[in-house]
Amino acid sequence: MCLAVPGKVVAWIEQDPLFAMASVEFGAMRRAVSMACTPDVEVGDYVLVHAGIAISRIDPDEAARVLAMLRDLGLDESVGVASD
Repeated sequence: MCLAVPGKVVAWIEQDPLFAMASVEFGAMRRAVSMACTPDVEVGDYVLVHAGIAISRIDPDEAARVLAMLRDLGLDESVGVASD
């Protein structure tokens, strides 16, 4: 099963569209994520990340719902989402 996890873009590492990378926060953890598919995203936006690639922007309310659902299912630690 494939799973895309919402994360918050906290900083751009590289903004060149071919090599776009950003630091994305998943709860208490940050990862460098390829932004090649979503070069128009801004710091503070939420993105869906699959296999280290941001595949789309997501509404903050929808991101919160998905993160809550992952916590309810007990999947928060396996995908790097901090519990409240």
